[in-house]
Amino acid sequence: MTPRHLMNSNLIPPTAVAFAVALLQVTHAQPERLPPLASPGQGPYLKGELIYPLDNKPTPQCHASTLAETPAGLVAAWFGGQHEKHPDVGIWLSRHDGASWSKATEVVNGSEGEAQNYACWNPVLFQPRTGPLLLFYKVGPSPSTWWGMLVTSSDQGRTWSTPRKLGRHDAIGHLLGPVKNKPVQLADGAILCPSSTEHQGWRVHFELTRDLGQSWQVIGPIHDGRDFGAIQPSILTYPNGRFQILCRSRQNVVAQSWSEDGGQTWGPMTATVLPNPNAGTDAVTLADGRQLLVYNHTTRSQPFPSGRNMLNVALSRDGKDWRPVLTLEREQGEFSYPAVIQAADGKVHIAYTYLRQSVKHVVLAPDRLLGP
Repeated sequence: MTPRHLMNSNLIPPTAVAFAVALLQVTHAQPERLPPLASPGQGPYLKGELIYPLDNKPTPQCHASTLAETPAGLVAAWFGGQHEKHPDVGIWLSRHDGASWSKATEVVNGSEGEAQNYACWNPVLFQPRTGPLLLFYKVGPSPSTWWGMLVTSSDQGRTWSTPRKLGRHDAIGHLLGPVKNKPVQLADGAILCPSSTEHQGWRVHFELTRDLGQSWQVIGPIHDGRDFGAIQPSILTYPNGRFQILCRSRQNVVAQSWSEDGGQTWGPMTATVLPNPNAGTDAVTLADGRQLLVYNHTTRSQPFPSGRNMLNVALSRDGKDWRPVLTLEREQGEFSYPAVIQAADGKVHIAYTYLRQSVKHVVLAPDRLLGP
């Protein structure tokens, strides 16, 4: 029921009413009612491992991992260096041969012939149906001033092309490509990249390429950032050209928007029923039609577990009713910025920041996930 003091729509915009009702729902969520901490080998949780051990780290810190499946196996990347924003931060990569992860190597850094080096940020790997493996990343002093970069690999991530800038667009400034989460490839081959900017408030937009990043069309920004400060969208797909995005927000909720025309136009940004502690999420549409989200089922203000202390998996059939089905982490420390894909064999692969010290890789059997 809508609280009495929120019912006067002449005083408060409808979007604000919807946000307040959703906020009341998520801030009263009870973490103890969530599924217990999962263990490898039990139920849908098949395997969990660090891509590299904590006692043999290639860099002091790391963050923002990404995953892609190639014909030669999985590839993971992340940014690593002294700490986030430090000019020595580059993009690191490891390949999985079916048995283990290879030694992590730095594939690009922020040295571009500028007067000074800049940090690298938020890599995103994507394997199109045809063509090379794509690695998008950002370079710059901060998320409000960074710019998008792209390298490609024709040998499943072993070697990479010379980095190049994506360019600029009047609607958004610097092109970024996918800002954190993977693109989707449309039926006509176009690659739709979920993106966002932070230099004029937190606003979501999309960047579409039909020629593997040589040229770009920009859709949006789709909202003004006032009702929801939302960034880092994930794209979910439904029958008949319906799309949904799920986003990180500043309002303690996972935000969403819907498209009825394959991503060409988008509805208002609204609240889901799930909490968000101002932390990245990722989602994927499974082969069976269900939607899977990896996220922190917390807010920053609640008692432990709060913030990024807990990482969870939720399922939905319609993108509206979500059920938490798995707790991946639940302890003091940071477990955040997930990336999730479904491989050709049906297994779900998740990578995420583990204490800012390593990247953890988890494998799930989706047919064992009990949910909607």
